[in-house]
Amino acid sequence: MNTMEATRNEELYEIAGRVLPGAGLGGYALPEDLRFVFKEGRGARIWDVDGREYIDFVGGAGALIAGHSHPVVVKAIQEQAAKGLHMFGTLNEPAIRLAERLVRDIPCAEKVVYATTGSEATAYAMRLARAFTGKDMILKFEGAYHGNHDYALTSTFPKSLGNDPLGQDDTAGRPAGTRATMCVAPYNDLEAVERIVRDRKSDLAAIIVEAVQRIIPAEPEFLLGLRRLCDETGVLLIMDEVVTGFRLSYRGGQGYYGVTPDLASFGKVVGAGGPLAAVAGRAEILDLCDPARKGQPDYVYFNGTLHGNPAAAAATLALLDELAKPGTHDALNAFAAEACGACQQVLDKRCVPAIAVHSGSLWQILFMKRPPRSQADMLAGDAAAMRRLDTECMKRGIYALPGVRRFFSTAHGEGELEETLRVLDAACRAL
Repeated sequence: MNTMEATRNEELYEIAGRVLPGAGLGGYALPEDLRFVFKEGRGARIWDVDGREYIDFVGGAGALIAGHSHPVVVKAIQEQAAKGLHMFGTLNEPAIRLAERLVRDIPCAEKVVYATTGSEATAYAMRLARAFTGKDMILKFEGAYHGNHDYALTSTFPKSLGNDPLGQDDTAGRPAGTRATMCVAPYNDLEAVERIVRDRKSDLAAIIVEAVQRIIPAEPEFLLGLRRLCDETGVLLIMDEVVTGFRLSYRGGQGYYGVTPDLASFGKVVGAGGPLAAVAGRAEILDLCDPARKGQPDYVYFNGTLHGNPAAAAATLALLDELAKPGTHDALNAFAAEACGACQQVLDKRCVPAIAVHSGSLWQILFMKRPPRSQADMLAGDAAAMRRLDTECMKRGIYALPGVRRFFSTAHGEGELEETLRVLDAACRAL
């Protein structure tokens, strides 16, 4: 490459290609003609190192519910950074204050324990459930993403259906022992779950479920049925609120649906984009992590260098103050409904056989006839057409990973919506 003629994006990607597998930071890689290197973000917009501007619908995978660089979040981080970015081995005040806030505001929370990422939080929730019940098996739902650890990567990205209750491996290098302790069921199918639970209740520690799986909302009777089933069988109910926590409503999926789990995992909004996550739940379960129990058979090891990080805790406290203002979630969810309705008008005008769907402030354009209720519906849609449309939108300044759900933030407004509709119309014509 002649670096004298290369753009800054190209220069940095050339370096990344030599030192990072696939020139990436994880499981997503943009097409070569779309890839860029992030430089800065403000509100609902981001800029790459060449100065190109995008409307951001990725939002840090949903963590940035108030948009990029929100002033109160930035101020909280700056103030804490001046006092110290990191502390290990003893308590810090922001972590204590945040724990108090989470116990007050999360319906299931009698106590909380900290983690660093949402993946960590779901892994710890599973470990706690196994320790508390003395059983090994966890039931999850086909197509659900619960993190990057070996237990979670079961039928997360199935290419075909009919894998319940054993599921499919999603990664190489996964030990057979983890596969044997997971089973799967179709989402929103309470009858199928009841069959599996009745058959396996002697081995089943917990059911882990999201209130919105990818873009699929739980049917209210489904979550209520899971709660009833768990009460009847002694199985614990874990709600994965890494995405929905403080986003679907201020009280998360639990508050939105009125269903209280035994344990819940949090990340993204809890962390405000920083290195922080948490597990909340019944005190008798979380007390298994008490360091005073070390050496006892039921002690659950729970430790991490960045657990309770003071900068992330301070940022989260500031963010929660913003989100707790009256009407915040009602306005955000109403804007999502308005935006999806307007996108649907564009799709219909251009005769594009797709639907713009949302669950709260999560949204996506899907090439199918009706909103999905399970992974079977997702597989039946035209995923290739969806990615083509998303790619055309990216070419025109919309940042949304092709084929992946996206997020509205409180920073998105009518200006972003008008521009998005213009881009969508042009992308539809380009198809």
